[in-house]
Amino acid sequence: MTKQPLLLMAAGGTGGHMFPAQALAEAMLAQGWRVKLSTDARGARYTGAFPEAVEIEQVSSATFARGGVVAKLAAPFRILGGVLSAVVKLRRDRPDVVVGFGGYPTIPAMGAAVLLKLPRMIHEQNGVLGRVNKAFAKRVNMIACGTWPTILPEGITGIHTGNPVRQTVLDRAGAGYIPPGDYPMSILVIGGSQGARILSEVVPPAIAMLPDEIKSHLRVSHQARGEDHANVAAFYAEQGITADVQEFFTDIPERMSEAQLVISRAGASSVADISVIGRPSILIPLAIATGDHQSANARGLEEADGAVVIPETAFNVETLTAQIAAILSDADAAVEMSAGALAMGMPDATANLVAMVRDLAQEDV
Repeated sequence: MTKQPLLLMAAGGTGGHMFPAQALAEAMLAQGWRVKLSTDARGARYTGAFPEAVEIEQVSSATFARGGVVAKLAAPFRILGGVLSAVVKLRRDRPDVVVGFGGYPTIPAMGAAVLLKLPRMIHEQNGVLGRVNKAFAKRVNMIACGTWPTILPEGITGIHTGNPVRQTVLDRAGAGYIPPGDYPMSILVIGGSQGARILSEVVPPAIAMLPDEIKSHLRVSHQARGEDHANVAAFYAEQGITADVQEFFTDIPERMSEAQLVISRAGASSVADISVIGRPSILIPLAIATGDHQSANARGLEEADGAVVIPETAFNVETLTAQIAAILSDADAAVEMSAGALAMGMPDATANLVAMVRDLAQEDV
């Protein structure tokens, strides 16, 4: 009886890391592999939609970026302890391939894979390597790049796979776009966990300032942080704007496919979803993102005329109102933006990543 091959995935606790891991897990399970996921408590919050067959293990993550002096001094020892613990586990149940998606919780599994010389690769979602992926870039067999070009260390080459998207997004890939017009229209506002506050401050008043001939047809789906929810919902109600305000939408692909316009941060997963479904967007890169990677993420859509990019320094009510009005008052331009976004989509990103995993596994035979 042939031994069932094992994939170990390691991913940090954000949707940007976890959504591609989920997509790869779904595909590898379908091909008869066992799949394990190593993440931390934050990452575990995103595992509700993972297939039940995925074996999930929570690890204690340590970071040099947060905490006081004592926490930072203790971080190397916690990391070393995590790596040594992972070595024991990986010897007991040896993975055929280890894939890291970035974030501090990936360090134990990837560190153990290096020590045990297991086939290993990283997938970088953004146009700039994250801290942990950068640390392992010269210690892995392959680097898969979700955004192209990705800035890599000198002498290191990557493979452009695209960013895997969830099956619910693939189900709506290239969904027909209804251009803006004299009928009900929809705007989807999504900000990500770190960057939603400024959208909650700027987007509602910008929509309120739109000409009545546009505003009267609008309905808004606005993802707002818990502490901003009440104020955002109240403002839309006071302005007579139909709005569904929630802390987290579980049906973003459906809402995106029905939208005439998406207003979003430029996180890698959001950009991938927007391009695979094919929707005009206004992107506001997160200014504090490491290496300004969200600007790099947005560049491809902007150059394809699929998105308008507004730097945070220029993001204000008047500018946003003007950009929304320009898109929603010109159906032909909106259709062209939709086509431009779709041209940048890589719905086969998961298949590309699967092929890399299988190639690595074959090299180890």
